[in-house]
Amino acid sequence: MSNTDKKSVTIENLEAAFAGESMANRKYLYFARQCRALGAVDVAEVFEATAEQETAHAFGHLELLYPSKELTVDRMLELAVEGETYEYTEMYPKFRHLALEEGRMDAVKEMDEQIEESREHAEMFAAVLEKAAKRFAALAKVEERHAGHYQDALDKVRSNAAAAE
Repeated sequence: MSNTDKKSVTIENLEAAFAGESMANRKYLYFARQCRALGAVDVAEVFEATAEQETAHAFGHLELLYPSKELTVDRMLELAVEGETYEYTEMYPKFRHLALEEGRMDAVKEMDEQIEESREHAEMFAAVLEKAAKRFAALAKVEERHAGHYQDALDKVRSNAAAAE
């Protein structure tokens, strides 16, 4: 790895903070669901309110990692494809292997399901990206045709003006 490939400590910390806040959100929503099932609605509401705050924290970290002014629809789809592909090609297969070594067949089953879902998500995002690219290419052709018509009209006006002089 070259020095240019190395992430800054701040970026690594922002990614870790984002992961922590995101996990807290999901965990608190799960706890809220369990509290509701146990009849503790008031406690569930505390967990839900806190989960919402955790989401705001996570979004703040994301704004620093992926500044909104730099994001395009294409780039977000590319990032989604990259993330889902990493999950089904590297992360979950590694987790599955380790769970298998520990004899945790329940976790192996969970990892197998996640591998398949991540693959489906990556394919879905890639299909949306491809569809968007085709749509933008078609729009570009329409705009090019409109620009050509305007140019023809402008040329005609200038030609008529020159002939009148």
